[in-house]
Amino acid sequence: MTDGLSEGMRFRRVLQRVVLAVGGLWLIHLLFMAMGVSPTGLGVRPGENPLPGILTAPLVHGSAVHLFSNTLPLLVLGTAMFFALPRASRLALPIIWLASGLAVWLFAREASHIGASGLSYGMMFFLFVAGVLRRDRLSMALALIVFFLYGGMIWGVLPQGPGVSFEYHLAGALSGAVCAFLLRHRDPVPLPPPTSFDDEEASEPGPYHPDEVEERARIQEQDPFQ
Repeated sequence: MTDGLSEGMRFRRVLQRVVLAVGGLWLIHLLFMAMGVSPTGLGVRPGENPLPGILTAPLVHGSAVHLFSNTLPLLVLGTAMFFALPRASRLALPIIWLASGLAVWLFAREASHIGASGLSYGMMFFLFVAGVLRRDRLSMALALIVFFLYGGMIWGVLPQGPGVSFEYHLAGALSGAVCAFLLRHRDPVPLPPPTSFDDEEASEPGPYHPDEVEERARIQEQDPFQ
């Protein structure tokens, strides 16, 4: 199995797991719709008991439009995270999940804060800051792609309308940036591919021992075609 094929298989495995996770969010939403029950009771409510809201708030959404707006960012950013930085991401995701929920419970407005937007912001800032700090080709490329696709999300950390939890966005963004800083060395930096210049150097004979140099010079004096 070639390295390229193994990387392709790993990418497909990561993508499949992220798709299943996002599909689970849609299944949860459809169940609430079928039961006719509002999911706001599972949100983070500042000033009240932080549980279960900190654990359940990212799993529920107020409407299909709300969930749809999070679906593509979760798919793209989640796949990029776990493909490029799998070791760091396994720690970063639960930290972003819990830290952003706790920050909302401590500092946000009194309301029921729900949705996976905090995770989306955390993933975006995690990938961007990790690329800036690590400076390897893959991380930097993903940072540029993420900024190009979702750079406009940065405005979401500012106060919005009454139905938008900018506090969750801001808490997720800060949590993602902190995780990127703390976990930036957890994944090894991928080695750059060998260049043709490196191949030529590898094919050339290495330095000779001084005695061997003298011997080769003596032989060449005897036979100029050696």
